Amino acid sequence: MAYDMSDVSGFLIPAGFRFGATRAGLKASGRPDFSLIVADASASAAALYTANRITAAPLEVDKAHLKATGGRVRVVAINAGNANCAAGQAGLDAAYATCAAAAVEFGCRPEEVFPSSTGVIGVPLPVEKLVAALPVVKAGLGPDSDHFQQVARAILTTDLVEKTAFVRLEIGGKEVRIAAVGKGSGMIHPRLVPHATMLVYILTDAEIEPAVLQGMLDAAVEVSFNRISVDGDTSTNDTVLLLASGASGARVEAGNVEFETALTQVATSLARQIVADGEGVRHVVELRVNGAATDADAVTVAKRIAHSPLVKTAWAGADPNWGRLMAAIGNSGVQIDPERIDIWFGELRICRDGGRAAEMDVAAAHAYLKQPEFSIAIELNQGEGSCVFWTTDLTAEYVRINADYST
Repeated sequence: MAYDMSDVSGFLIPAGFRFGATRAGLKASGRPDFSLIVADASASAAALYTANRITAAPLEVDKAHLKATGGRVRVVAINAGNANCAAGQAGLDAAYATCAAAAVEFGCRPEEVFPSSTGVIGVPLPVEKLVAALPVVKAGLGPDSDHFQQVARAILTTDLVEKTAFVRLEIGGKEVRIAAVGKGSGMIHPRLVPHATMLVYILTDAEIEPAVLQGMLDAAVEVSFNRISVDGDTSTNDTVLLLASGASGARVEAGNVEFETALTQVATSLARQIVADGEGVRHVVELRVNGAATDADAVTVAKRIAHSPLVKTAWAGADPNWGRLMAAIGNSGVQIDPERIDIWFGELRICRDGGRAAEMDVAAAHAYLKQPEFSIAIELNQGEGSCVFWTTDLTAEYVRINADYST
């Protein structure tokens, strides 16, 4: 079965959803900051949330609502400009008030509303602004790409670009569409369970039961959003929501490889877009760790490298200081033999058997690392474990953005 990724000029919006956004007055910039994704009928839902033990009020509400409905969502209500986190009972009250008001507007149960928030932590959410904006967004809802793009813009905070991904495939002779929209730029090191803020909403018009949908989401997230990091900080609000409207009439069962592959493709595309738009980023780095004792060990090594300020600042200066990579690997705690480690920058051999490769060309390595995107491969020679992980450099611009984020 063939499937293809669309580009921005050929939006492929799944049937059964409407979209819209407006200015509720949460962003100091005055830009759109409140958006809705509305299913024409209650949609199957699956979600994953942050592993941070401090979680925003909307996530607590979302978990309770999905449990109460057996995995059904009618309305997704997303505000930017305020994280609604660390606000105590007032934060929960605000999230529940948003759901109650949306339920009245759309004639559904409050439990079928899925709220999300992103922005500054520890500031009370002026929920009255969201309630007042609900009728405005409702009046402007639409099913086409322009309306979808309104959501993509309204959920941004420090992001510089909108992030979307699309796939079309055929199942049982019927066209199925998958579309994803997300945001994330700083505080990016998602650890989504079970298993700045990252918010991701993936929509499909396939017909899929919630339990099957959850299993598919778990698998897709593990090799996409759980394989990225900008700064090593895990947000209190990270959320990935997958909705299936069933409007295409194509039923998808567990084990459908074509759909699972397409879903993973969309998730990976969006994950890489989030990394590329990281705060202050000048270099995007693909880490390929091979030969670990286990896949889990490979991920541990990749994360240790991705979270090392010394490594990341070397990348910012295109400094081929491979010794910092060795130090990070050794500090990861996984099974290694220092004398069996090999490292490449792209096709350039940098390290052989734990020491500097005789053919290492410092000038060539420096030139390679000056590219906006590059790949580093590490061979541990301990087993069959491997992973691919995407991360970034760490620049003075990142410090500037986050030194005065709340002021």
